Amino acid sequence: MQKNDVYKTVAQPSEEILYKDRKSKFFAQVFPITSEDEVKPIVEELRQKYHTANHVCYAWQLGEQNRSYRANDDGEPNNSAGMPIYGQIQSFDVTNVLVTVTRIFGGTKLGVGGLIQAYRTAAQMALENAKIVERVIASKFELRFEYPEMDKVMRTIKQKNLNIVSQKMEMDCELVISVRQSEAEKTQHLFEDMQGVGIKIKE
Repeated sequence: MQKNDVYKTVAQPSEEILYKDRKSKFFAQVFPITSEDEVKPIVEELRQKYHTANHVCYAWQLGEQNRSYRANDDGEPNNSAGMPIYGQIQSFDVTNVLVTVTRIFGGTKLGVGGLIQAYRTAAQMALENAKIVERVIASKFELRFEYPEMDKVMRTIKQKNLNIVSQKMEMDCELVISVRQSEAEKTQHLFEDMQGVGIKIKE
């Protein structure tokens, strides 16, 4: 059964792979990202690293459920680079990733079909080489209760195997717990029904 609260991403930046086509070199790599702001610095770094490169093309996808993406041809013919790279991100079904393909021109024009093939293959090789991991989409709740309720709250957390994200234990106690999204509603009802415990969703 496909759980809708699981998504795939990469654990760390992949090692770079090199794909060659008619003397053009395509260096491809996969990076984990959590926001669009991370894209530009990575691309700039690649431009400095390969100062002879003609193009640093890329595509990224962000978001666990509502996904957004962008593809960039960086001066290559329209849709000949960014979209083929993005196609591979879709085919590997990964998100929160940036895939870059840096091209050093080898003197022979590849034509649009050749470029699409080259960028697609380089992106595919990079993704095959990346460490793809499954992550669970979690919902967070804030629990508030007074000290005497502590025992039953902790017992429930232990029984249900919930994760404690943060805790503040004084006369008034505050706990932030995280549960996988498919269990969120059940967990919320569980604590709502508990005497002396307040629960709210934490954004």
